[in-house]
Amino acid sequence: MNEMSDKLQQSYDDLVRQATKQVENIPPVVALEMMEKGGAVIIDVRDIRELQRDGCIPGSYHVPRGLVESWVDPASEYFKPVFGENHKFLICCASGRRSALTVLTLQNMGIKNACNMVGGFAAWKLLDGDVSGFGDGRHIDLFDPEDQLVNL
Repeated sequence: MNEMSDKLQQSYDDLVRQATKQVENIPPVVALEMMEKGGAVIIDVRDIRELQRDGCIPGSYHVPRGLVESWVDPASEYFKPVFGENHKFLICCASGRRSALTVLTLQNMGIKNACNMVGGFAAWKLLDGDVSGFGDGRHIDLFDPEDQLVNL
């Protein structure tokens, strides 16, 4: 271990383990069924470079992990209306780790209808879930290039 990690009170792995225990965890096969039935929305918190490299789940919303809190809060100038709608939010990242942390954050903010997609995008692909290329119009990127993001 290095000097910095010796000073940490909790490691990233500790935080992920705790979050996973505190949130609803949905396997990708259930997420796929929920998407097919309607009423569920996949929120993909991966970095834009991951989406460009690996593709996206069609119909998913791209919400960068670092902007989640400001996009969910109706009092924020960056609020995105999808979060004001009555959906079950299936939060997805590459492996299910960042998404578990995101769901815990959403719960702490008062959003109770969010769950973690276990195994993330990697598990979705192993399930042979539909994948689209980034920029082909089959996912929704909520990022507004006009947002100056100066108050974050």
